[in-house]
Amino acid sequence: MFFSWRNLLFLVLVVSTTQAFTAHPAAADNSVGAAAAARTTSRNGAPSDSAGRDDEPTTLLLNQDSPVRSVNYFISRICNYSCQFCFHTQKNSNKLTLEQAKRGLRLLHECGTEKINFAGGEPFIHPKMLGKLCRYSHQDLNMAVSIISNGSLITSEWMKEYGEFVDVLGVSVDSFIPKVNAVIGRGGDASNDHITRMLRVRELCEQHSIHFKLNTVVGNYNWWEDMNRQITMLDPMRWKVFQVLVLR
Repeated sequence: MFFSWRNLLFLVLVVSTTQAFTAHPAAADNSVGAAAAARTTSRNGAPSDSAGRDDEPTTLLLNQDSPVRSVNYFISRICNYSCQFCFHTQKNSNKLTLEQAKRGLRLLHECGTEKINFAGGEPFIHPKMLGKLCRYSHQDLNMAVSIISNGSLITSEWMKEYGEFVDVLGVSVDSFIPKVNAVIGRGGDASNDHITRMLRVRELCEQHSIHFKLNTVVGNYNWWEDMNRQITMLDPMRWKVFQVLVLR
């Protein structure tokens, strides 16, 4: 199958047949973690002031008849890239503790969540925490685990230790031309190594039997680029293409 900008009848290919829920740590003491958009309650139904204590009975207020099957979990909002179109601009550097984050994942699992997607910010800025959360989600909660990354901080050592707990790893690639990536904000100056790093991640996914996915954002700087050859060579299990929409 050949992919081409010219042949795309529509550019936004983000389709889900289930509900999606995006969450991030709104405050450092919010132990619900991935359930940041939900409330915690005590046994008598009153709001709990000690959400950080694991001994407090906590209920995640989600509709049990219509569970949230897939959740995007932002470990933090920090990123080492500065992509111009990114909607997830850093407003704080809050990050939950490992136990708080696990508690949030456990509550989501109890409410019917089946898949967790670790994103950000750049999740590999916190490699140990990311790895432990992948292992906990996959091994203890039996969730499907995916990660969305810019690919710049993924190492072979991390993959050896935690790769078995990851089902899908997605890397953002908006261009195969270094100068275009530099203008967009991916990977530094015009001699950046973003594509080289992405190719290395593709190899690591192959070595560790992880499905490889690509995300591409189409905007003024790359709409004309033909990626047929590169995408065919990479052979991702999925290619998500997004369009930048200017809101005035």
